[in-house]
Amino acid sequence: MSCKTLLLGAAAALSLATAAWAESAIMVVDPYIRTARPGAPTGAAFMGLMNHSTEDDRLVAAASDIAERVELHTHQQDANGVMRMVELEDGIAIAAGATHRLQRGGDHVMFMGLNRDLKQGETINLTLRFEKAGEVTVEIPVDLERKPEAGGMAPGHNHSDGHSGGHSGG
Repeated sequence: MSCKTLLLGAAAALSLATAAWAESAIMVVDPYIRTARPGAPTGAAFMGLMNHSTEDDRLVAAASDIAERVELHTHQQDANGVMRMVELEDGIAIAAGATHRLQRGGDHVMFMGLNRDLKQGETINLTLRFEKAGEVTVEIPVDLERKPEAGGMAPGHNHSDGHSGGHSGG
């Protein structure tokens, strides 16, 4: 084998490794989806989004065949102190080298117009689209029994505590 062949092979392997790294720049950890009750028309997915790249990224959309619409949402407090769920039209920022939690009472993926009941233990496919990392498809388990994470409530912030939320999904 010539030195030229070895170098070409090494260059090809390096380009494949770089492509694989680019695809895995965002890692999804501890995902789950839930509804508030059987037959609910909505549900919500929660997870950690780890950005392993050196650049900030942004979750800009989500898609799944289990609902008519899938949107990125958060909770915000209005002038009267009432928590309201709102769509995040600009997406969700994920800082370079950081993890952003999608959780009850904060940022989450909202499923509206579920086309079937979600059953404990089954999995659904969810495709997340990022500005830089592109599409990441994950299988998310349905966990109707998981309790809210312990801690206080500070909706819309990048933290690991949450509450039960005020909508059908959380």
